[in-house]
Amino acid sequence: MNQLVFVENETVSTNSLVIAEMFGKEHKNVLRDIQTQIEYAGTDFSQLNFEPSEYDVRGKRYPRFNLTEEAFTLVVMSYNTKEAVQTKIKFIQEFKRMKEFIENSRRPKVLTEKEQLRASMKLSLETSEEVEVLKIEVNDLKEKVENQITIDHGEQRRLQRAIGSKVYELESIAEFRPKLFREIYREIKDRFGVASYKDVKRKDLQLAIRYVEAWIPRRAA
Repeated sequence: MNQLVFVENETVSTNSLVIAEMFGKEHKNVLRDIQTQIEYAGTDFSQLNFEPSEYDVRGKRYPRFNLTEEAFTLVVMSYNTKEAVQTKIKFIQEFKRMKEFIENSRRPKVLTEKEQLRASMKLSLETSEEVEVLKIEVNDLKEKVENQITIDHGEQRRLQRAIGSKVYELESIAEFRPKLFREIYREIKDRFGVASYKDVKRKDLQLAIRYVEAWIPRRAA
């Protein structure tokens, strides 16, 4: 993503794809937030500030929205993590800068063409550097969030099946299996520092399964 905001017909805007990427959200969720604000804002405001459009991916068309600064502000108002606030500031600064750029372009020429080219190159370079910094910050935030996600229901079932297979492999007598189940579940909680096997982090799922596959009960150790 090279630009945060764009100029079309002397109107400064951004779009839902840029918002999704910069705030680390799925595009469908940003579209949902936009639809909510369109319903809340009413027809007059929405027609002026939300412009439906499309984009192409491998020949298939998908919906997208172009947003003015006012529409952008409404949509991201509820994005209030520290990182999201910093991202909003970058957008606001870019909206302001592009508006000033349009306003200055309407004034009589003062700079030489060489000076204008130098200024344009500087603006592009600064914008590119800011976007790269934002991408790093967003990726860091995504990594932090992903590292805290616990296993979902399907992944819980995978871990349960691995535990069941290990217990049945170790104990053929049914009446002795409950003790093994209690022991292995307790050791998983201790090993991964969680209150329940359901709280195992998604990033640790494969490690937990390998731990179960290699597990030996204390009485057999």
